Formats: sequence, C-alpha cells, structure tokens
Amino acid sequence: MASDGGRKQFWKRSGAKVPGSIQHVYGAQHPPFDPLLHGTLIKPGSKPPTTPVKLKKVSTFQEFESNTSDAWDLGDDDDELLAIAAENLNTEVVMETAHKVIQNHSKLQEQHKFQEEHQQEEKQVESAELTSIACGDNRLVKSVSEGHTSSSSDNASENSSMQRSQSLPQTSTPPLVSGVADFNTSVTPALTEREASRLDKFKQLLAGPNTNLEELRKLSWSGIPKRVRPIAWKLLSGYLPANVDRRESTLQRKRKEYFAFVEQYYDSRNDESHQDTYRQIHIDIPRMSPEVLRLQPKVTEIFERILFIWAIRHPASGYVQGINDLVTPFFCSLQEEEVENFDVSSLPEEVLQNIEADSYWCMSKLLDGIQDNYTFAQPGIQKKVKMLEELVSRIDEQVHVHLDQHEVKYLQFAFRWMNNLLMREVPLRCTIRLWDTYQSEPEGFSHFHLYVCAAFLVRWRKEILEEKDFQELLIFLQNLPTVHWGNEEISVLLAEAYRLKFAFADAPNHYKK
Repeated sequence: MASDGGRKQFWKRSGAKVPGSIQHVYGAQHPPFDPLLHGTLIKPGSKPPTTPVKLKKVSTFQEFESNTSDAWDLGDDDDELLAIAAENLNTEVVMETAHKVIQNHSKLQEQHKFQEEHQQEEKQVESAELTSIACGDNRLVKSVSEGHTSSSSDNASENSSMQRSQSLPQTSTPPLVSGVADFNTSVTPALTEREASRLDKFKQLLAGPNTNLEELRKLSWSGIPKRVRPIAWKLLSGYLPANVDRRESTLQRKRKEYFAFVEQYYDSRNDESHQDTYRQIHIDIPRMSPEVLRLQPKVTEIFERILFIWAIRHPASGYVQGINDLVTPFFCSLQEEEVENFDVSSLPEEVLQNIEADSYWCMSKLLDGIQDNYTFAQPGIQKKVKMLEELVSRIDEQVHVHLDQHEVKYLQFAFRWMNNLLMREVPLRCTIRLWDTYQSEPEGFSHFHLYVCAAFLVRWRKEILEEKDFQELLIFLQNLPTVHWGNEEISVLLAEAYRLKFAFADAPNHYKK
C-alpha cells in the first residue's frame, strides 16, 4: 500500500500549468507553411488569434496523456487547409515557373550537344595524328577515322542511355561466352591515366624519322595500345622498315607482290596437283575461332587465298592444319576497325585488299621462325613437347608425377598448344595480348612460348591434382576454363613465364634431373 501511495504521490502535480494541444502541430508529415508560398492563406491585416488557451488543472499522468493524445493526429482541418492553398495558387506564377524549367532543360541539351561535337573534333584530330605516324596506308587510316566519326553519335546516344539506366534497378546479366564479344564492345571505354600515358609514349617513339626497334620491343612487352597496334606489329614482325621514308614504298611494293602471286597461283587451286591442299584449307577454315568472323563469306574467301598462296610458296611444309589459326590475330589487329564485330564486306574493297596483303606478309614472317613445326612429322613440335615435359618435371614434380601415374601423355594435350600457339586454349583477345609480348621477345613464338606453356600448365595444378581419372584429366586439359580471361590473367601468366625463362633458358641442364 505504501508503494501505491508513493506512486500516486510521484504523479501528483502541485498545480503547475501544463499546456495542452488544441492547435495542429506540423511535424514530420506536415512541414511548417512557407509564407512566401502560402502567402494567400494569411490575409493582410489579419492577426493570428491571441486568445489564451484555458488550461485545465491536471492531477495525474493519465489525465495529462488523455488531454494531449491528439497532438499528432491527422484531422480534417489539415485537408481543408491544403485544399484552400491549392485553390489560391497564382496561375501566372505556376506557368512562369514551368516555362523556366523548360528553358533550363533546353539549355542543358544544347550544352550536351556542343560537348559531343567537341569530342568528335578531338577524335578526328587524333586520327589525323595516327595517319602521320603510320605514313604508309593513308587511305586505310582515313577510312578508319571516317568510321570513328560515323559511330561517334551512336556512342553518345549509348552513353546517355547508360546514364539513364543507372537510375533504374540493376538486373544481373549473364556473362558473355563469346571470346570476342565481351572484349570488343560498340562503345570504346575511356582510357585510364596509365593507358593514356603509355599511348603517348608509343606515339612519341613512332613519330621519329627512324623508329628505335629495341625501345619499341621494351615498350611493347607489357602490351600495345589498340590504336597503334597495326603499325607496331608491322614493325616488330619485320614487315616494315624502321625508316619512316621507306615505309610507303615498301607497303606498295609488297602489296603488289602479293596480288601478283594471287593472279599467278590462285587459279591453279583446282588443278590435280593442288586440289588436295585447297580442299583441306576449305575444310579447316569453318573450324576457326571466333565464330562471328568465320561465318562471313568475305572473310572465308580472304583466308583461303592467304593460306593457299602461302602453301604454294612454301613447298617444304605446304599447308598443315593449325596454320589457318595463325592468320586470325593479324587479320583482326592490322587495322583499327572492330573486324570481329561487324560485317567485313562493308569495308571498302581497297581497305580489305590492304588488310589481306599485310596479313599474308606478317604471317609469313611469323612462320619463318617456326617452320620446322609444320614440316614432315612436325619435328619442331615434337621437340618442344619433350622440352615442356622435362621443364614441368623440374618446376612442379607433383603435377608431373600425377599426370604420369594416370598415364596422361604430354603429346595428348600439349601438341595443340604448340601447333596453334595456345589459340584454341584462350580467347582471341588474350591471344592478341600474348602476341604483343611474343613479338617483343627474341624468338618469342618458338622459344618463349615454351615457358608460357609451362606456366599455363602449372597454373591449373590444383584442378589437375583433384582429378583422379585419365578421362577426366584429359577432358579438363583439352577444355580449360579460360573463356572469361582478360589482360590481367595474361599478364600474370607472362610474368611467370619470364621468371621460368630467367631460371632455365641459359641453363639447359636444369631441364634434367
């Protein structure tokens, strides 16, 4: 009882006045009225009510609560006030405000249009600079710059649509399986500060009257920017001379020479002595990668000519399966258009002829260094596979023993690695990045490729050791999950290959135990 008395004593008030609530309180749901916006609600000359509120003496907390419980309730009076405010809005003010909004929107659109035109002009200037650098294929670079100009408006519209889509809920999109589609998109990504700096270094190096090939190799080892890859590959492969003044005449002479070969030999493809070679080429081309490229009849026709002419001109080896894959990186990289993603037949005929001739000569330079891979019995590949086996046995004995215990022979999976230069194991974008380094290395396609294959095999050691069956091991090694690889994975692979080369290249006895 005492406690009950104390509780009542606690809530007892001595007579102090406690304010109640008979006016609306504009809190979270009803912000205070702005006199500028709702000036019509308060008539001039009218004064707010000053009648004092009669306070009731409150003796307990329960009575206080009951008197103030409606302080935050929504009443009908609020709706009436808002209705009055809506009726009293000035129509002229509303129309004027709307007109200003429309004008501001029009000005913003004009500014965006001006910025897009300015970007177009910058791209045209940049393409003109590359024309002076290449100085040998003016018509080709001109067509490229025109292609950039025509697509700039599309790029701008796609960028604006991307900005609009950022305000929408994001939905998960399935990863692209194609080896090229996710690499070459219609919208060219903006260069990072590091990429822009590297591009400037290449431009400065290529702008001189005599290109320092040793410096170009050092700079190209870590990758070549797409914009200068055509001229860089022609120089690194030995197709073009280092002297700028001689490049134009060299290009014209070599292109005429190639089409003289076509005119002289291509009609003989159906002769009895050559029909087997041509038939094999015709069978192999549809097996090439990527699918987007090989399904175009114009590309098939060009590749058939390149491969047939090379086979006729090199009777020691002739045409061998695997050579057909070596044309693709050159064909896709010796110009700036996204050949993999659009109809090649839309290019001017002269541009296509230049690409065809340049691809033939660059591929010929590559094959000159690895021709023993394609002579009778392919002794070059046999030797490299044996060297790979010995190298892996030293750098990762556990993987080597695991393969041997399950009777997996290196020839069963590594023959294709040597024959196609890993083109069937990684996406095309990765092959092009690999070849940037291969062309920067002395004997890159023949010697350095061995260490890349060793690093590539050891890269999958965890997955290899988990497989306990011959069939499963072989299926895995012939279908490695590299479809989503990019420059980062290739850079790590090349760094590991360089480490292996540094340790073993000058010490061949290290191969053996």
